[in-house]
Amino acid sequence: MRRLLVVMLSLGAIWGSYWVVGSTAMEKGLRNWIDARADEGWVAEYASLETQGFPNRFDTTFLDLQLADPQTGVAWSAPFFQILTLSYSPNHIIAVWPRTQTIASPYQRITIESAEMKGSVVFEPDTALALDRSTIVLDRFRLVSNAGWDAAVERGQLSTRQTPGQTDTHDIAFEALGFRPADQVRRQLDPLGALPETVETLKIDMTMGFDAPWDRYAIEDARPQITDLDLKLVQATWGNLDLRLAGDLTVDEAGNPEGRIVVKATNWREMLAMAQASGLVPAEIAPTVENALTLLAAMSGPPETIDAPLSFKNGLVAFGPFPLGRAPRMVIR
Repeated sequence: MRRLLVVMLSLGAIWGSYWVVGSTAMEKGLRNWIDARADEGWVAEYASLETQGFPNRFDTTFLDLQLADPQTGVAWSAPFFQILTLSYSPNHIIAVWPRTQTIASPYQRITIESAEMKGSVVFEPDTALALDRSTIVLDRFRLVSNAGWDAAVERGQLSTRQTPGQTDTHDIAFEALGFRPADQVRRQLDPLGALPETVETLKIDMTMGFDAPWDRYAIEDARPQITDLDLKLVQATWGNLDLRLAGDLTVDEAGNPEGRIVVKATNWREMLAMAQASGLVPAEIAPTVENALTLLAAMSGPPETIDAPLSFKNGLVAFGPFPLGRAPRMVIR
């Protein structure tokens, strides 16, 4: 019995020492990262940093955390931020955001409110901390801008994973239920109030390739840029309107896409009326656009549905046979 007691006490002492060393290393690593950002000219400040959770967890809490990147002008501040880790699996963390936080840019300041915003993130077990997979859950999520708009999602989930057998490529899925657009956007798109207040379904299922890993250097140095996009499905259902996209694009170093995305729009005439009401389609060209879309619908099947490709080539984009002009560049700042 005495020998068993000695063994148990010895194991407890070893585990306690491991926890102290591990928690100290985690705090030191986070402090060093914050200090390195400050040395690079960032605003990188916090009121306190503390790790608890003995014996099985490393639960680290920041209070009054502020980060701002001088190159992009993007800043984030939060009254607290938690990184929760099992002590025997330190490359798998749970991130917990506060109910209220702020993101600011040179253009506007957005307050983020949520009943819950929590993420599970698994990194590759090396010092670069390359992202392996992640899941972020949003509950009663709301954005309020000082530019005078707000939008909300009742429930949402974003999931990513490294694509099996491919390098620097991630499968990405997003689903939002009860998405409420900003009031002024909804009034512009639907001035008669014919549509529901919320978009019932918003889904994205895609695979994106990048020119570098999403690891800690993606934050410290430069964001990886998109090299290719396999858009399996984007679906938005709002009342009796249904819009779906699918296709493949490659992206060059300047961010110019090339390829095809098939657009399927049900009740497209109502969508066109919304675009005209919002000013996206000027009234003077609306009849021309309607005639072109009528022709596209006739070519693709039922008259209330358009099923036609968006074609990207040489920096230009066309919808079916009709040129639309310059294609938007796909660049991550």
